[in-house]
Amino acid sequence: MDPNTFPTKGNLILAKNSLALAKQGYELMDKKRNILIRELMDLIEEARGIQSEIDQTFTRAYQALQMANVELGIKNVQELSRTVPVENSITVKTRSIMGTEIPLVEHTVSKDLPTYAFYSTRMSLDHAREEFLKVKELTIRLSMVENSAYRLAANIKKTQKRANALKNITIPTYTERVSSITNALEEKEREEFTRLKVIKRNISKK
Repeated sequence: MDPNTFPTKGNLILAKNSLALAKQGYELMDKKRNILIRELMDLIEEARGIQSEIDQTFTRAYQALQMANVELGIKNVQELSRTVPVENSITVKTRSIMGTEIPLVEHTVSKDLPTYAFYSTRMSLDHAREEFLKVKELTIRLSMVENSAYRLAANIKKTQKRANALKNITIPTYTERVSSITNALEEKEREEFTRLKVIKRNISKK
């Protein structure tokens, strides 16, 4: 048997303190969950907007690329694509939202001129390049938002489990313990009061 369940005043104080702490913990978990849910909803809405913009930009980019393929030839466009440098300006940092580490992607937008000669190409290739650069920027933003949303969702699930454990297990356990110890102590006090009355009555008879 758990010594902390013995009907003593010390255990009653401990049980009441634990109950108050559990209730406070539940309130904090509930607030944290609500804040995280609001953040998640904002990210989901932002992701929808970016995805829609990506779809439109991809359409324009491929239309421009098709035009460039027609005007310059697919083989020439493929050769020119090999001159595009490898992207190495992306850095990933993190920031915290209610204890959740979410990615903060930083990217330096390239302002360099195209890597191909203007005199041997057409405007359709310039247009395709610009649109695909936009796609890259949007994809970077979308990856950051979606990853953040995934991490927030995982933390919401974890927070929900902890809140449920406090609400359905911890708080009822300590509530029952406080009630049980209180009832036992009150019963002891009644017995002691009755015993003292009997002793007093016996003394008065003498």
